[in-house]
Amino acid sequence: MFVDLERCIGCFGCEVSCKLEHDLPVGPRRMRVMQVGPKEAGGKLMTLYLPMNCMHCEKPACVEVCPTGAMQKRSDGIVFVDEKVCIGCKSCIIACPSGSPQYNAKTGKVTKCDYCMERVDAGLWPSCATKCAMKALSFGNINELSTVTREKMARRFGEMFFAEKEAKENLVKIKR
Repeated sequence: MFVDLERCIGCFGCEVSCKLEHDLPVGPRRMRVMQVGPKEAGGKLMTLYLPMNCMHCEKPACVEVCPTGAMQKRSDGIVFVDEKVCIGCKSCIIACPSGSPQYNAKTGKVTKCDYCMERVDAGLWPSCATKCAMKALSFGNINELSTVTREKMARRFGEMFFAEKEAKENLVKIKR
């Protein structure tokens, strides 16, 4: 997932599309948009919106602590929960540094972003990325991010933060 923080306007379209795609009740959110601010910066009030989903870590703590093996990692890097095996113990929620796993009281199980893996398997983007009106979310292999895109972003934002290389996560965010 590629997140362009400059483009996100906090419309929450990604959150809504995710909840609809996965038929989630009130409460658990696989995709969350966090609001920072408003704060004064350069004499202006600024608000930053941060789309937050699972980081799909290289070595996910949630997978390591799951006592039933319900939390798994696919060969393509997608971390997911097999809700048929999940016992709702919440160990993964405690272990996750980004707060991605969410408890679904309706099912008594944990749910989390899995990049809409059924869609990905069908050659489609995750629902959140397809519904982002500002195109702040893109999906694909980080290593296949085109040179043109890299150069464009480097000119526009300066240094890019590649979370995969620095924090061993399968997510790219642009630094401000």
